[in-house]
Amino acid sequence: MRAPLPLPDPLPRAAGARSDGARAQAMLGRRLRRQVGQAIVEYGMIEAGDKVMVCLSGGKDSHTLLDVLLQLQKKAPVPFELVAVNLDQKQPGFPAHVLPEYLAARGVAYQVIEQDTYSVVRRVIPEGGTMCSLCSRLRRGALYHHARIHGFSKIALGHHRDDMVATLFMNMFHHAKLSGMPPKLRSDDGQHVVIRPLAHVREHDIIAYANLRRFPIIPCTLCGSQQNLQRRQVGRMLEQWEREHPGRIDQIARAMANIEPSQLADPGLFDFLSLGRCDAATPPGPSLPASGIPCSFAT
Repeated sequence: MRAPLPLPDPLPRAAGARSDGARAQAMLGRRLRRQVGQAIVEYGMIEAGDKVMVCLSGGKDSHTLLDVLLQLQKKAPVPFELVAVNLDQKQPGFPAHVLPEYLAARGVAYQVIEQDTYSVVRRVIPEGGTMCSLCSRLRRGALYHHARIHGFSKIALGHHRDDMVATLFMNMFHHAKLSGMPPKLRSDDGQHVVIRPLAHVREHDIIAYANLRRFPIIPCTLCGSQQNLQRRQVGRMLEQWEREHPGRIDQIARAMANIEPSQLADPGLFDFLSLGRCDAATPPGPSLPASGIPCSFAT
């Protein structure tokens, strides 16, 4: 009986082979680029010659947005300009040097707006009150003004799929309306087009991507510590749903793009009054009065 042949030593890893972390980053990066590219095409977010203001707060969402847009810009079929814009709200302890140093090292064009919205919010909102609404309005005003005077054609925000789903429920629970964050909108004054290229991206993927890319994250100390915010409560509800029923958030997000007005109850979106009216094509019977009231209520 022959003695078994010895197994050869394993071949050494090829020079330059990527680590598991690099491979995971590459796979995740491809998925994010595909999802962002899909949103851009689907909603016509970026066109040839656009000058896009990418709002960079220093959080994971805006870092990911800028990073993915920079990658897509290199292979995009149309030319467009990207400029990162940070709003320095003069919060105590805000590391104002972090983002400029990071952007300069990457060779990214950037601008910094300095506006003390922090003091305004602290002065107006009583201790323990929710600051997000006022803070958001002040930030939006500052960003819109900056976009106008610097000739930006689009304003890109870092809201993702989970933000959009949460806003849908926020508006349902607290404002009794079925609305959310659209992927693309025109501002109330009609002067700005706002886009959300992360509309198809899951927050879970953004967290993983930001960790792999090691972005210099700057936490928000103004409102980030407010644990009882209504949005956090909705977020916890959605997290529980997702744990118990994986894929539910994705289903809700898909439903937001598959609206059937005739199956809801808004007469401004669907002409319910025309259903069942008595007209010339209806069999003999009471006719529709001039008032437009259905026949059965006209007697």
